[in-house]
Amino acid sequence: MRTSKFFAIPTVALGAMLMTAAPAMAHSSHGGETDGAATSDSSQSWSFQANLDPLNNSGTVGDVLIEGQGNQATVYMTVDGAAETFMDGPFPHAQHIHFGSQGICPPADADQNGDGAVNVEEGAPFYGGIGSSLTIEGDTSADSALAVERFPGGSSYTYERSLELPDDVVASMVDGTGVVVVHGVDPTVLSEEAANAQSELDDSLPLAATLPAACGTLTGSQMEGMPEGGADTGVAGGASEGSGMAMAAGGGALALGAIGAGAYFMRRNPSES
Repeated sequence: MRTSKFFAIPTVALGAMLMTAAPAMAHSSHGGETDGAATSDSSQSWSFQANLDPLNNSGTVGDVLIEGQGNQATVYMTVDGAAETFMDGPFPHAQHIHFGSQGICPPADADQNGDGAVNVEEGAPFYGGIGSSLTIEGDTSADSALAVERFPGGSSYTYERSLELPDDVVASMVDGTGVVVVHGVDPTVLSEEAANAQSELDDSLPLAATLPAACGTLTGSQMEGMPEGGADTGVAGGASEGSGMAMAAGGGALALGAIGAGAYFMRRNPSES
């Protein structure tokens, strides 16, 4: 297996990504307030789900179920095949609900520079900007898009959290343009050019740190009930093997505990994108 300078980046460098490097479209409403969107009907219940398929040869797969009423939602996720470790610790994985664009995952031919990988800027026209950050604690707005220390980590994990979604994010799911994306790809599965490139968002980071790794469009769920178990916020699991890192590294040293394999509630065999 070829080595990469990706693994030579100090841990503190993962916390150095500039917030200003994120696309302006990543910013949405905060604390339940919206920019011109109508307030969601607080009496209406809804449910959406997505199968997360790999992007960029990552091998990362997952399932998502989001159930809610009005703006209040509970997000359930399982992710497998993601990057396992970085600097002897769990690899953090940024994950978000994207919205406001085509509502689809980028195809391989979205790669415009010919390095064999679809980066964040190349993928954004397809899945849109960040509407909600699926952190394990604290803020869930687009402002936390780069809060690596508050995202899950490791090769496999389960995630459950109750949170408030902005009106425009709920509306995007309703109209079929809500997309869940997990970011970060193991550089050893990339082309030599991509594995040794720096991120287009911040040249102090490797490209692999910010690449989309798994993606799925949210559609109306046929499930009648929520999965049982799990904490109100956070992740659970044991150790497993995998591949990837995170879309963004913003704010401090990595402070994630070991996270590993969890049971799926909607498993299927996805095709590689």
